[in-house]
Amino acid sequence: MRLGIRLHDTAVMPIEERLKNVKANGFECVHIALSKTDGLPSDTKALTPGYGMYLKRIFDEAGVDVAVLGNYQNLANPNEEKLKAIKERYRAHLKLAAVMGCGMVGTETGAPNEDYRYDKTENRSQRALDIFVENLSSVVEDAQKLGVLIAIEPVYKHIVYDARRAREVLDRIKSPNLRIIFDPVNLVDPEELDRRDYVIDEAMELLSDEIDMIHLKDYIMEGDSMKCVGCGFGQMDYSRIVKFANEMKPYIHATLENTTPETARESLMFIRRLEEEMR
Repeated sequence: MRLGIRLHDTAVMPIEERLKNVKANGFECVHIALSKTDGLPSDTKALTPGYGMYLKRIFDEAGVDVAVLGNYQNLANPNEEKLKAIKERYRAHLKLAAVMGCGMVGTETGAPNEDYRYDKTENRSQRALDIFVENLSSVVEDAQKLGVLIAIEPVYKHIVYDARRAREVLDRIKSPNLRIIFDPVNLVDPEELDRRDYVIDEAMELLSDEIDMIHLKDYIMEGDSMKCVGCGFGQMDYSRIVKFANEMKPYIHATLENTTPETARESLMFIRRLEEEMR
């Protein structure tokens, strides 16, 4: 795997120095969310070709891939004005991604309310899925026109909460530009922790063809709540996932999540050791 990190989880410093530090710590790619990264413009109107070329140059000079340009907005927002602005923001990110040459634009799958609130009954309704598919379809059309990939990340709290739901979205939209970000921990409902391995295996089976990116993090249980932590600091078994990546998806981008500047290197080495054991 080409292992990377979320840029906003790294030590804050000028962007050129930040990327040198990313590379020096052994990372090959980053997940960048402009709105979460200090020192980088993120307003929709600021996402110009010139800005994209500037970002492309500094990432190329550092020898670091942009695996994902994150734009985690709610495509099921029922407020028409807000939804219009959200779609425009996706369009701007897709244009920027085209100029930068990054792997994909990434998104989660929202909730059918204005405040992105988790409502299990509403989120898992057919109505919510239909709304999301309709709104995502127009974004995918923009991605096709620009020659850019857009990837959805299934999360148990969101509309696309499992692999079967994700498979339905892929089959309904039918676009080679629509891909999957596979985050195993995000698929696991803490209330159904005993089904963890089944849920993850199901995702690797049903979504194998479309998985183009992996997120790597760990978790610990605090009572009934799941707290996400860096890889190697929790209870997650990554052996089958690493095996899947190395056998089925050689050189896939895989970014660490929930690390700190102090723990990131240790999480990186944890995954690298697992890779060695799989050989």
